[in-house]
Parts: sequence; structure tokens; C-alpha cells
Amino acid sequence: MDNQGLSDQEFALFQKLIYRLAGINMADSKKPLVTGRLSRRLRHYGLDSFGAYYKLVTSGEHADERQLMVDLLTTNETYFFREAAHFDFLQDFAASRRGRPFRVWSGASSSGEEPYTIAMVLAETLGMTANWEVVASDISLTVLERAQAGLYPLERGRGIPPELMKKYCLKGVRSQEGNFLVVPKLRERVDFRHINLIAPETRDLGQFDVIFLRNVMIYFDNDTKRKVVGNMVPHLREDGTFIVGHSETLTGITDALSTLRPTLYCRPSAQALLEHHRSPRGPRALHPTRSEHGR
Repeated sequence: MDNQGLSDQEFALFQKLIYRLAGINMADSKKPLVTGRLSRRLRHYGLDSFGAYYKLVTSGEHADERQLMVDLLTTNETYFFREAAHFDFLQDFAASRRGRPFRVWSGASSSGEEPYTIAMVLAETLGMTANWEVVASDISLTVLERAQAGLYPLERGRGIPPELMKKYCLKGVRSQEGNFLVVPKLRERVDFRHINLIAPETRDLGQFDVIFLRNVMIYFDNDTKRKVVGNMVPHLREDGTFIVGHSETLTGITDALSTLRPTLYCRPSAQALLEHHRSPRGPRALHPTRSEHGR
């Protein structure tokens, strides 16, 4: 294959395509990433240009390849207990609702670190026999498959407190040395689903006490943010909490939610109740040595 590289005109085509399919505004600085991640797909098909690959994925005859392209261009890095203050809040919030069903939606779950962190917090706070559930969704089938397997290199688990690593993860031996596996009893509590947040089929999702939508809106323009949040808010319980990343805000994005505190939002009708709520004993830190940003 005599690949001439990704031209500015071809890159502009992929920018428009990924915006249409996933709502993501791909900055011009991402051109090397697109080149690197799609080059092997050109080699796979024996294509001599990115323009030819663009025609292939937009022909309507290669739906699987189009999904793979979306997977390659939308996968973002995440890690366990990222932005740890959110999990202190989750622990406190779940404890205050002990005795009733408790559901959390991880709206951009990527390779699974966020939903498994949520599951560890709920297992510690409510117990493994309590009625709680984590729903984890992502636009990428590839990362969902990886997340469902629950298998990670050991260095990916550096954010997990040692006592939780010992309790909820199995360190690999022999051929799996250097990896760890999230234990089956925890993996079973996470329901992974393939959902595109800009055009979701969410009618059967039900209601959630907490919705996480963290570190994904930074890739959206304001119109897409409004669409995504508008699609998700109907699934938030009347007294639930919506959580975004520390570099994100819902100010100017929706009137359906009010600020509870930075990065935490709730319905206006529940704001007074949630602002004055504190659990009787306060949050028990699962990771007292970790900084707010999880590093």
C-alpha cells in the first residue's frame, strides 16, 4: 500500500463524520491520532488513501467497519477512582439511602474503570446482598467487551486502595502474571450496554439515583451537550444527583438541573433537601491518601 498520509481535506471529512455519528468535536490537533489509529485499517483493506477508507465506511455496506472506526476514534483514557472526591460523595449518598433500591448509571464507561469503582464503593457501603445496580454504557463496542472481561494490567489498578484490591480483584499467575481480574461477584453487578448518548435507545433504562457523565462533554459543543444531557436527565430520580467531571459544567446547558456544589447537580425541587442532607456518621473515606484528582 502506498499511503500518502492523511490530507487536511480528508481529515475534515472524518471530523464531520465523527461529529455526526458521536457528537464529538475533534480538534485539529487530533490529526496525528486519526492517522495513527486508522492507518492499520487502510492496511487491512489494502487501500491507498484515507479518502478511499472514508468512502468505505460511508457507503452503507460496512456497518461493522463504521462501528470499529467509531471505537478507534472515541476511546478515552480513564482510571480507577478518578476524581476521588466523587466517590466519597457517592459513599455518603448511598449510605443515606440504605434499605431502598439504589441504581447508578455510568454514562461514558469506556474500558470499565469508572463503573467498577462505583461497584466497589457500593459493595463497601451497602453490601453485596443489598439491592443495588450499576449500568455502564459506551458508544464503543470494543471497550465494552474489554470492560466486561474485567481484566487489566496491574499498573492500571494503582488507584485502587490496597484493601479493595485484595477484596475485589484477583492477581494473575503464570500466563496472566502482571494482570488482575475484577472478581466475578462484582462484575455481575455491572450491566454493560451499547448506547450512543446523542441518539440513545434508553426507554428500558429506568430511573437512577446517580448519573455519572464525566470527562466526555469536553469533546462536545454546546448543542451536543444540551442534547446529551437532555437525553439523560429524564432517567434521574427526582431526588437524584448528576455528576460531571472537574473540568466540566452544566451552567448554560440545562435548566432542568441546579448546582448542588461544583460538578454535582440535582433537580431544583430537590436542592434544598440535598443541600441540608448529611449522613449521620459522614462519609468514611475509602481512599484517605488520594488527592481529589485521583493521582
